[in-house]
Amino acid sequence: MKGSETKLVSYMQGSDKRFVIPVYQRNYDWKTENCKQLYDDLIKVIRRGRKSHFFGSIVSVHNDGEFNEYLVIDGQQRLTTISLLLLAMYNLMKNGVLTPEKGNLAEKIYKIYLIDEWQDDDTRIKLKPVKNDRNAFGKLFDEESEHIPDSNLTINYNYFYSRIQKEEITLDELYEAVTKLEIINITLNQDDNPQLIFESLNSTGVALSEGDKIRNFILMGLPTKQQNDYYEKYWNKIEICTDYDVSMFVRDYLSVKQQLIPAMSKVYFTFKAYVEGNGTKIEPLLQELLSYAKWYEILLKGNTADKELNACIYRLNRLETTVTRPFFLEVLRLQAAGKLSLAEVKEIFLYTENYLFRRTICDLPTNALNKIFLMLHREIIRYDGTDNSYLEKFKYTLNSKSDRGRFPDDGEFVEAFAARPVYQMNSKNKIYILERFENYGTVEIQNVYKQCDEGVYSIEHIMPQHLTPAWVKELGEDYEEIHETWLHRMANLTLTGYNSKYSNSPFLEKRDMKNGFIDSHLYMNSWIGQQEHWRLSELEARNQMLMQRALTIWPQHVSEFKPMEKQMDVYSLDDDVELSGREIVRFGYKNTEQPVTSWIDMMEQVLKMLHAEDKLVLSRLAYSKGTANDLDAYVSNKPQDLRNALEIDTDIYVERNTSTSTKISMLRKFFKAYGANEEDLMFYLKDMNDDGTAQEAGTRYELRRRYWAFALPYIQQAHDDGNGHGCFSGCTTSKENWLSGFFGIGGFSLVCVANYNKARVDLTLAHSNKERNKEAFDYLYSYKSEIETVLGTQLSWQRSDDTKSSYVVIHLNGVSIENEADWTQMAKFHAEWSKKFYDVFVPYLKQKY
Repeated sequence: MKGSETKLVSYMQGSDKRFVIPVYQRNYDWKTENCKQLYDDLIKVIRRGRKSHFFGSIVSVHNDGEFNEYLVIDGQQRLTTISLLLLAMYNLMKNGVLTPEKGNLAEKIYKIYLIDEWQDDDTRIKLKPVKNDRNAFGKLFDEESEHIPDSNLTINYNYFYSRIQKEEITLDELYEAVTKLEIINITLNQDDNPQLIFESLNSTGVALSEGDKIRNFILMGLPTKQQNDYYEKYWNKIEICTDYDVSMFVRDYLSVKQQLIPAMSKVYFTFKAYVEGNGTKIEPLLQELLSYAKWYEILLKGNTADKELNACIYRLNRLETTVTRPFFLEVLRLQAAGKLSLAEVKEIFLYTENYLFRRTICDLPTNALNKIFLMLHREIIRYDGTDNSYLEKFKYTLNSKSDRGRFPDDGEFVEAFAARPVYQMNSKNKIYILERFENYGTVEIQNVYKQCDEGVYSIEHIMPQHLTPAWVKELGEDYEEIHETWLHRMANLTLTGYNSKYSNSPFLEKRDMKNGFIDSHLYMNSWIGQQEHWRLSELEARNQMLMQRALTIWPQHVSEFKPMEKQMDVYSLDDDVELSGREIVRFGYKNTEQPVTSWIDMMEQVLKMLHAEDKLVLSRLAYSKGTANDLDAYVSNKPQDLRNALEIDTDIYVERNTSTSTKISMLRKFFKAYGANEEDLMFYLKDMNDDGTAQEAGTRYELRRRYWAFALPYIQQAHDDGNGHGCFSGCTTSKENWLSGFFGIGGFSLVCVANYNKARVDLTLAHSNKERNKEAFDYLYSYKSEIETVLGTQLSWQRSDDTKSSYVVIHLNGVSIENEADWTQMAKFHAEWSKKFYDVFVPYLKQKY
């Protein structure tokens, strides 16, 4: 094996050379963004007068024979891309589109780097990609009509062909930049094992972290003394503040700056593009990074002047709520600027903790939180364009979230918490709950986390997991049902340092033994130690006390803030909501927002943005038919194939004559094809009846509130369990066209819907786990005949395989929320059928879950 530093053009020179990509290598897969980065780098080589630019390594096996053949086992992507660039330059000159200063440049490129003029057509091209790529590369030497449009090589060739014509630098300068590309040329001989060397190059050693790459990017080009000064003055302090996880810190910093969360693997490239795009000087950049790193240190370690805030930060870290950090960085920035007091900061942190925990108990999806906390600061500022009344605007913003982003109200929270099998939650949540119940509101703090970590404290089932005869007698005739229902709920759990001694002992022995409940110094055991029995009545009483205490520990406060202008409804592509009939005003994708006139306009702009990032997806759909892809019917290279064609690019068309729901479905499939995140695409919707004022009067929102105020008493009375509780007991009037009732199984609910042409009651299976929803639906569907016989009617069973949620629905047609004469009929329908659904479906679900 021989290795040396050399110019790429020197490696490629020689008419008898052949560069063969072996069949075990992957196909050529550089994207347009990779080609753009290369071209940008070549421009910088010229504009900054660089003598060289490192372009990686190329590892090849040299075979002597008829041709001077090099089997390329590493570096094929770079070698192929440069060949495409050189070929685009040659064809532009050959076709008379551009003319170089040096008249022989086209012939030089063609004969030195691309072909062997003395060979036949099938052997004259020097680069030999793998089979399909080889065909596409060969066609690029022919007329444009022969090019294979859905090949990645053709797409990148076309990118270079178009970009070069912009003449950001001249053809001669571009060629000069290519000649300055340097590689490490590693040539193997016949005695070397190519596979072992390839594995050694790609699988050994510790790869540079994204933070390492960023450090090198910032410091490497500076003079040695300045490197050392900046490292000591800034970078080393940044490392210390971030606990040496600079990669994660910079990801959160970029999230703040760009309102976009970069993939962890792309933090370096995103940071580099951000810095170069803004023309930021090195020292001001390091100064700002250090400021954010100091705030980041607070998020890691607390160390503020407020002990309660420090404790909150500690708990949030134990819960691993890193998703909140971009927002909290902005909060701490405002505090440093004197815009927020320490007390206000503490209230924001505590209220965020309440929001997160209520959502956890109610089993709301965590993937919605990335978007919520990424956009939260900007939402708060948007109300009036200032950071005035920040705390109240913050509360208002969280409280006004709906659907998957909602702040569960007291009714939903208490019902879910009371029925939640807390013991079966993951360890971090269980210990968090017990620590809060033990320590909230007292100065006699027990170090529950430390004691649990060290195994001193453990979770105790008061009624044991395995019933003894004594416990069967204690619980009475319904002992099996009581045990199954209450075993893992919070009402039956506590902390103790003597779990092994308690074992399955009868309750009075647990209470009265040495270090039993009576002797316990833990607050949560004091009431237990006063009881004479542990039966259903005690479980229900403790549950009632704990749930009231939960509302004190994790409250939802009413905000005093009222926006001057009505805020638009905002949904993302991954929200499971019906958007038909709604008018879109603008959309947001990644770090941009664009006004639009229609859903068609939005789809066109979004697809063009996706296509600009990766041209291969739509190209393959347009030209490759018969692939059994759901999108085939909507994409073509011929406008006449579609009912109403929307042109995305040359010879790439998408169907536009579709419904709003079909467009949303198509976009979801496109996002999946591109590997893009659905939650990154945001829709801003106009109220169909909105007059632009802050008042709801005359809008559909005001109409809905009045209907639910009328209907809710009917619904709540139907579900009243005799104690003022029930499935809809925590509900209040709503501006939405739906009202949800919860029955203690996370993600599942009963939903009453009031529309302009019908009323509806749904059993909604909307757990964050799609598979669980489908499993529950299939389970219920297996009893379809039995259920419909009991209810006396057929239902609409909607498995909805393309979406996360599933539904069982009954309709009342011929009524309208607009007609107040229909309200009594609608309200009685909602009350009657939501109760029937509860009575019939919930027992099946509770039997399984």
